[in-house]
Amino acid sequence: MITSTSNPRIKNLIQLQKKAKARKEQDVFVAEGIKMYREAPRELVEQVYISKSFSEKPEAAELLGCRNLEIVEDRVFQAAADTKTPQGILAVVRRQHYSLEQVLGGESPLLMILENLQDPGNLGTILRTGEGAGVTGVIMTAETVDIYNPKTIRSTMGSVYRMPFCYVSDLGAAAEEMKRRGIALYAAHLKGKDSYDKPDYRRGCGFLVGNEGNGLTEEAAALADSYIRIPMCGHVESLNAAVASAVLMYEALRQRRL
Repeated sequence: MITSTSNPRIKNLIQLQKKAKARKEQDVFVAEGIKMYREAPRELVEQVYISKSFSEKPEAAELLGCRNLEIVEDRVFQAAADTKTPQGILAVVRRQHYSLEQVLGGESPLLMILENLQDPGNLGTILRTGEGAGVTGVIMTAETVDIYNPKTIRSTMGSVYRMPFCYVSDLGAAAEEMKRRGIALYAAHLKGKDSYDKPDYRRGCGFLVGNEGNGLTEEAAALADSYIRIPMCGHVESLNAAVASAVLMYEALRQRRL
């Protein structure tokens, strides 16, 4: 049992929780909680840590005896966890890698294209909602928050294991490739003349969604085939990025179901 925060493994866990650079260099991330552990593809799980108190619960029976399991004293586990009230289980999981080709693949793709999102919860919620709405892939600019941020991982509720995604350094080049494949691009924009429910989303399409505070840059918005808007009542000018994305994704799903 690990009993000290000075243990090299615990120190590394803390680094993986806090630093995107460490996650990138080691090509792993930390999945925290029972659900995130159970949904992780077994071939990607490298190490599992459970707290002493969790090891005494019935839920831990399936883990005891595993060769890659470490039991950790409760106070030490608390120091390594990212949440204030941890469930008692952490898994170190290998990161998945998708090419733009893989993300764009399939018939009639439905894509979310995210420019410079900074809120981990928003990104995780978009992945989770996207899986529910039938999104086939997520494309992000290099300045978008790390998808393996602990808060993002928790917000995905497991969708990060199943949703193809990639970061691109040149959004313009990626957009050109999408258009070459016949994928129509729509920018969620305050200048949009068409309501979001007017275009036909049954064929391949992608929604461009911008930064929480500033929206899409002019350069990114110019990549769209058309601007669309979500009508607002009252004095509200715009919706939260994840909420707006959900509205667009589910409109596409509604049309495709019909």
